[in-house]
Amino acid sequence: MTDSTTAAAAPQAAAFDTTIDGKKVQLFTLKNKSGAQVSITNYGGRLVSLQVPDKDGKLTDVIVGPGSAEGFVKSTEPYYGALIGRYGNRIAKGKFKLEGKEYSLFTNNGANTLHGGKKGFQYVVWDGTQPDSSTLVLTYLSKDGEENFPGNLNVKVTYHFTDDNSLDIKYEATTDKTTVCNLTSHGFFNLNGCGSGDILKHVLQVDADSYIPVDAGLIPFGRIDKVAGTPFDFSKLTEIGARIDTNANEQLKNGKGYDHNFVLNKHDINKSIASITGDKSGITMDIYTEEPGLQFYSGNFMQSKNEMKYGKMDDFRTSFALETQHYPDSPNQPSFPTTVLKPGETYKTHTIYKFTVKK
Repeated sequence: MTDSTTAAAAPQAAAFDTTIDGKKVQLFTLKNKSGAQVSITNYGGRLVSLQVPDKDGKLTDVIVGPGSAEGFVKSTEPYYGALIGRYGNRIAKGKFKLEGKEYSLFTNNGANTLHGGKKGFQYVVWDGTQPDSSTLVLTYLSKDGEENFPGNLNVKVTYHFTDDNSLDIKYEATTDKTTVCNLTSHGFFNLNGCGSGDILKHVLQVDADSYIPVDAGLIPFGRIDKVAGTPFDFSKLTEIGARIDTNANEQLKNGKGYDHNFVLNKHDINKSIASITGDKSGITMDIYTEEPGLQFYSGNFMQSKNEMKYGKMDDFRTSFALETQHYPDSPNQPSFPTTVLKPGETYKTHTIYKFTVKK
């Protein structure tokens, strides 16, 4: 067995040569001039591999997940690397009201709906086109009533891998009925490389003075709390593991670690709102987004049940996710920024994950 710090072989296209729901699954690889590359499958729009140089110039695969279509299909973790929709994060009790009508969704996370329901976007085969060697465009029509969401939702996601090792993701959607929409990408990262151990010594900084506390079902109470004086204060670079097991903190108990949405300070796409560095590799990931929130998940539900690339298992806290999005349960929280999308409007949002090295 090897990990990705010693062998960053690209995933094989043949491992994705299959058909799901009557549609052809493919693996697309985007390359830049520096020799870095990212591999994405149209099955769920999943990030399969992202290889960037470490402090020694060695290509390191920073995406944690399976290396084949079969691996993703069989995984007990549904969201490895996937595009998430129609609604990223949780909706309380799977219910919300729009224009006087109540909608009931499939509850797939205890009493609540998570990441779009029973068959979210992670399980669909998107239509993919690769206009050039560094760009992939994925499209999908989520039909009216799919997972009980209203409206025919036309979705387009464009991945572009730039020469400065930035993964640029642009989302667009339109609808023919009033609906809710909150799209994101659920990359599972380990900046020391897939299979390199836990992520607890990664250092993280988030430009957020506040976060959203949740109940035991990870549903927001509706209030926004300050991070100061709590384990959620990442205003300065802090090891993920420094305060993760603070037994006195009810929020960490509820999430079994970090699984919370940070309320980002004022920003635009040109300002980094989070930065995280792998302690072994020196690889730094900076995040830029137009979204108001960032969900930080510290791999608390990883249970060594699924085989990852390079022969390793998905052990406890061996990856993290930083998902740019609107806030959880926004359809039921009128004080949160709205996620309502109406006919004639275009949902547009833009997120960048930029990779550099700290030596």
